[in-house]
Amino acid sequence: MLNNPIIATVMIFSLIALGEWLSIISRARIPMLLTAMVGFLVCVWTGIFPDDILEKSQFPALGAILIGPAILHMGTMIPFSLLKQQIKAVGIALGGIIVSGILILGIIPFIFDYPTAVAGVGPINGGIIAVIITSEKLTEIGLQSLIIIPALVVAFQGVFGMPLAMNFMRKYALRIQGEMDHGTFVSMADEAAATTEPAETKKSSPIKSSMTLKLFIVFVGAAIGVALGEITPIHYSLWCLVFGIIGHTLGFFEAKSLEKANSFTIVMIGIIFVVIGQMAGVTPSEVLDNLPEIILILVIGTFGIALGGYITSKLFKWHPYKGMPVALTALFGFPGDYLLCEEVARSVSRNKQEEKQIFDELLAPMLVGGFTTVTVASVVIAGILVQTL
Repeated sequence: MLNNPIIATVMIFSLIALGEWLSIISRARIPMLLTAMVGFLVCVWTGIFPDDILEKSQFPALGAILIGPAILHMGTMIPFSLLKQQIKAVGIALGGIIVSGILILGIIPFIFDYPTAVAGVGPINGGIIAVIITSEKLTEIGLQSLIIIPALVVAFQGVFGMPLAMNFMRKYALRIQGEMDHGTFVSMADEAAATTEPAETKKSSPIKSSMTLKLFIVFVGAAIGVALGEITPIHYSLWCLVFGIIGHTLGFFEAKSLEKANSFTIVMIGIIFVVIGQMAGVTPSEVLDNLPEIILILVIGTFGIALGGYITSKLFKWHPYKGMPVALTALFGFPGDYLLCEEVARSVSRNKQEEKQIFDELLAPMLVGGFTTVTVASVVIAGILVQTL
């Protein structure tokens, strides 16, 4: 029965729906993505799901195609005037991964060995690209036995990072709410919203009136970004993000383009299927055999990222509850950063207007921090450190 693509898709979708329900009733204390990822592992390990259920679903293939358009969409949500204010988010994100890297390289070699430390540093500070770089080098020098470490670090880093980041974000959202009640809250997005408001009053065009054309334009922009990622050393996600920001500034893309095309929810579900797929190859024996190394790397790495985020938040005069989640985006990146912002804003707010204000305040630094770590810094760190093996 599970060989049928729609039935396989519904089975996996049920984990996402369960995670969403738990997130709502727990007021975002239980992240949806965490529930879906852990639930998937449990179902596969216990035989409830077959090992190849994702392949049978075929939905992850669609999700993989939708990552570029989703990232471009994120760019249309961040006005350029607001982005210029996020240089501190970049500094905080870098501070987190630098402190984390120093701690891992300073402690792990004395307990295990240096290659084990290097196998974990790049992946814990980023995502799949860092894993690929690290794994290729480990294979090249004959250390295939260590390849499971970066894979498992990436598979489980969100389990550590998402609840911690959500806890800090909730506390910061409550702080924002308190400032709203006292009339002292000043939003980062106020000026940006004022500068982008006139764009909405422009004369309507066929592209703006047709959802199909809106969606097509987003896909064209994402396709160009992916193509440039193939022929340049810059990752396609950065191209798509830049195209979204610049295209929105020039009026080529509407703000929140995929939402305007009534497509954003299905796009995000497809991408969540891809994220869940990162857990697909993990077996209980692999986890048990490498458990000490993985746990120590994850604990030291998470502590280092949080500590680095705290220190740099203080240096940049940001509240630690605002800055530390930005640093912790290294542990989950996109779409986790967006989903956490959405869940926290929804759970803390008392009305739609307040939800939007809290969401807008959280989103820009989280997205910028996530892209800094996952798509740029982690790749650079992994690329440099593997050369020392």
